[in-house]
Amino acid sequence: MTAKRRVVRATQEFFDQLDRQLDESRGDNGEPSATDFLAFELPSVIDRFATALDDLPEILQGFSAGRMVIAPGVLVRSLAVFGLLISDDAIELIGIELDLDW
Repeated sequence: MTAKRRVVRATQEFFDQLDRQLDESRGDNGEPSATDFLAFELPSVIDRFATALDDLPEILQGFSAGRMVIAPGVLVRSLAVFGLLISDDAIELIGIELDLDW
């Protein structure tokens, strides 16, 4: 028996927050771009939301619909992505915080 896999989609606010933290192109010192983040970091985050939502910590204690993935990154020092379980049983990514302390 396989575990249920939920649909995960990102909101415009998620992308807006990502764009405020990472430029659209790589920095002069090799800092990652927003596109790099989407290609290298986001797939594993989406997989965790899709397959293990109930195991993720709540954004606010007692608010089980809001969960977060907090993890070390490949391109960034660490990341926190916030997701919300909505009425169609999908997860919407609603926010992101990156630790860019290279």
